[in-house]
Amino acid sequence: MPQDLTVHIPSNILDAVYAGAKELYPRESFLLLRGKKNKGIISITDLVLAPFAIHGEGEVHFNPYMFSGDLSLVGTVHSHPSGNISPSHTDLNYFFGRVLMIVGYPYHGHNCIAAYDSNGDKVSIDITPPLECNDEDFY
Repeated sequence: MPQDLTVHIPSNILDAVYAGAKELYPRESFLLLRGKKNKGIISITDLVLAPFAIHGEGEVHFNPYMFSGDLSLVGTVHSHPSGNISPSHTDLNYFFGRVLMIVGYPYHGHNCIAAYDSNGDKVSIDITPPLECNDEDFY
């Protein structure tokens, strides 16, 4: 029987995702999610910019082969400027990692984010307290 997944995303990381989506609006934003999976919980710890990603209106392109050896990547997050947070067939066909997160316009609050597994089934999201980062950890 498949194990239910829950995504834990710190509030400050979600705020950064929303800020990036607002900055690129009306184009789609795209980020890779770094984290850890332990049993049924995927804990997001960081965001990664995809080098040479192309952010268009209604589409994003990136080269997944640039990250094929990075086992710390647990999925992706991208925006839907239309506000629809359901995955498209294209989203599911180009699924990368264990989880796909979608944020929708107006990029604020709990109703503007959803997460999905590779089958397109909705995954629970828990917004956790902000992740603390020391200056030494940042560099």
